[in-house]
Amino acid sequence: MATLACLWIAWCSLHSLLISRQAHTFVEKLIPDSSGFYRLFYVLFSTVTLIPVLWYHFSLSQNILLPKNPAINIIQGALLFYGVAMFYLGARVYDMQFFLGITQWRNAREKRANVTLPLHTDGALAYVRHPWYSGGIALIWGFGAITDVYLLTRIILTGYFIVGTYLEERRLITELGEQYREYCRKVPMLVPWKLNKQPLAK
Repeated sequence: MATLACLWIAWCSLHSLLISRQAHTFVEKLIPDSSGFYRLFYVLFSTVTLIPVLWYHFSLSQNILLPKNPAINIIQGALLFYGVAMFYLGARVYDMQFFLGITQWRNAREKRANVTLPLHTDGALAYVRHPWYSGGIALIWGFGAITDVYLLTRIILTGYFIVGTYLEERRLITELGEQYREYCRKVPMLVPWKLNKQPLAK
């Protein structure tokens, strides 16, 4: 369990460090003209390094903390449905090629400058500012049995998602300023408890 905790904390820390502006700037100084490839490298590196952590998680013997029952099944089913819905709805409003780094890679190959994406507040973003973080938290609590191993993983990843959300908020405020602050005043961060009748203006 201690090894698993260390692996998750190391992965989360490295994941957050590599996405930071400081790391991006450092790599750009070390490898000139690497900014166009950085996001794609980050996505691939994060995915590859996640595999051994998941393998170790699933290789451990687990102790049941709370046996399955109809109430737990309903709650976890609702969390899974919400999580999948948030990822689907988020994918409809996010620029997936930009998110994965494909757009930046193409721009680098064609010697075109990268631009910051405008603030979108339509679709799922009219109800929650971070649908994928919100959905991610729901998925990790909805998937799997209630065991000691899963509980440890859930606690660490929930903390990581929450910290990641606040770090992302700071970056967006720096880039978008008052426009994003106004958006924050109108739309919840992780729990879509406000039901906006129509999308906010872009």
